[in-house]
Amino acid sequence: QVQLVESGGGLVQPGGSLKLSCTASGFTFEDAWMYWVRRAPGKGLEWVASIGNRGSTTYKDSAEGRFTASRDNAKNTLSQQMSDLEVEDTTRYFCATSIVGGNRGQGTQVTVSS
Repeated sequence: QVQLVESGGGLVQPGGSLKLSCTASGFTFEDAWMYWVRRAPGKGLEWVASIGNRGSTTYKDSAEGRFTASRDNAKNTLSQQMSDLEVEDTTRYFCATSIVGGNRGQGTQVTVSS
């Protein structure tokens, strides 16, 4: 079965950086588009970034220039480097096989606070 395990969250000060990771199994990762989504207060899940099977990326406007998604198809891993973090980035982040529905992991909490 599909399994996604996120890690790398934590507490960071505004302007700081974190790198999230996701390990995938149970499907052909190298063929799959993958996504980072996050829980938006009162709005359910919010799309953050997409990464194609060959590494092309697109980002939510507020993440553009600050977040960088990447993948290692040989290791079935997905990453997201997040820089210049803002308080508004505080929430739980998930890697997912689809923006809506699909599979996602348990997520990893990112807290940006001084």
